[in-house]
Amino acid sequence: MIEIDGLNDELEAAARANLELQQYLDRDTHPSELQRLMERGQEEIARGLEPYGYYHVQVRGELEPSDDRIVARYRVTLGEQVFVRERDVTVDGPGGQLPEVRRAIDRFQPAVGEALQHGLYEDSKALIGAALQTNGYFDAELKRHRVEVTRASRRATIDLNWQSGERYRIGDVRFDDVQFPPAFLQRYIPWEPGAPYDIDQLLTLQQRLVDADYFATVSVQPALEQRVDGAVPVNVLLVPAKRTVYTASAFVSTDAGPGARLGVERRWLNRRGHKAGGQVEYSARLEDYTAYYRIPWPGRQSRLFSFAGGYRDEQTDSSRSRLMRLSAIESIDDWRGYARTLGLQFLNGDFTIADEQRSSRLLYAEANLGRKRANDLVFPSRGLSVTYTARAAAEAVLSDTNLLQLRADAKWIQPASDRSRLIVRASLGALAAGDFDALPPELRFFAGGDRSVRGFDYQQIGERNATGGVIGGRYLAVASAEFEYYFLEKWGAAVFVDAGDAFKTDLNANIGAGIGLRWKSPVGIVRVDLGVPVETDLPDDGLRIHLMIGPDL
Repeated sequence: MIEIDGLNDELEAAARANLELQQYLDRDTHPSELQRLMERGQEEIARGLEPYGYYHVQVRGELEPSDDRIVARYRVTLGEQVFVRERDVTVDGPGGQLPEVRRAIDRFQPAVGEALQHGLYEDSKALIGAALQTNGYFDAELKRHRVEVTRASRRATIDLNWQSGERYRIGDVRFDDVQFPPAFLQRYIPWEPGAPYDIDQLLTLQQRLVDADYFATVSVQPALEQRVDGAVPVNVLLVPAKRTVYTASAFVSTDAGPGARLGVERRWLNRRGHKAGGQVEYSARLEDYTAYYRIPWPGRQSRLFSFAGGYRDEQTDSSRSRLMRLSAIESIDDWRGYARTLGLQFLNGDFTIADEQRSSRLLYAEANLGRKRANDLVFPSRGLSVTYTARAAAEAVLSDTNLLQLRADAKWIQPASDRSRLIVRASLGALAAGDFDALPPELRFFAGGDRSVRGFDYQQIGERNATGGVIGGRYLAVASAEFEYYFLEKWGAAVFVDAGDAFKTDLNANIGAGIGLRWKSPVGIVRVDLGVPVETDLPDDGLRIHLMIGPDL
């Protein structure tokens, strides 16, 4: 058994790593040999602590009999650390001006005035080398690499210098022979011909091919050993995915009730990558049938054209609508930092709202901008999402009324501590219509429910007609604040306050508050909330349970 006094856990582990004596204590070893190994161990411990800046370590060791075994006890006095007093880290050549390389130099550790730690030194040195390599400086050489330690004055000097050489370009891209012609696959390349080598560009190509959903395996690899004339060829390994995919899932929420989704998609119909599919969704309050045809348009700014048709039968406590829907939509994943959709929607059908029956026909243009930023896609401790939507219809063009509608939704997540989060969300909306009564429920504003104002039923909040039925509003205002605390790794509790209204003229805030339970399940975050109305002119039905499963953003 070996005992080492005077060190913290990290330093003790470093001291033990080089201790030869550990291999012999449990063996039948002659006492004189153990004594020799114990004395050698004093030097081994001292050397093991030098990478942490301790060059003046004093170690005293002794062997102590204990019952039927021998204990080797070392007492360590660390002394003062060696500190960096001078540092010269440079990269000569064009690579030295690269922002990534400059950042790696600026963040080099240890800095002047800090203790010399060889592990930090090696890590920082590797980061500079990696910045050069990932940006195409494959011929970069480390010309000087010196660490000089003056023990007497406890000073260290670091001297590092690279010669970057010239930057390579991205050369020819060679795709595997798969279900699409090379000309189609080339359109997924995000860089211009002759662009300087940048590993991020290769990763973007790989992600675009993955997102296209045509391939089970995508691997983009630079052929470094084949680089010539300042260019690096790129090999793209592709394995086709299963051509037809079937999906089935179940869901549950207090807004829609329990339900299921079934879907089928033909991932590619032809060598131009067109897709087609359909989906059926059924729950206690909803039936939805959709068929779609999609045309990808890859390029520097990839587009997707979608054409869809379907039928939707939705029922709430105050309304029911049966609508046929046709749509033509263009989508861009990255438009000035936003995901953008532009399109036309056509609705035709009938609806009943607050016991008033109407039919509706509307052709409207729709634009949508959305952005999400988060440090974790499944459970973010820090994140933001914003969505802006605009719709417009003209009575002269296949519509029963003129319409202009604007809406904005935002959600902000911020850590309050290592175990807690603050979640704030808001929604604002306004619409102008020549005949408000001609609008189906889908185009009116309502509030209340799992993702709106908790403590109230789904779409319970809205303007009311003469008989007291909810008919929705021209304006929407909703705000929510929630605090979550996780008392275990996967289990947490929440408190919340929600407020909002959907109204025609005067805002009358309905406020709900409550508590909740959170579980980080394998299928997403499960939220169970108990909410009650705190302030409202609506009939108070008491406690309501809200159940939601899915991502935060």
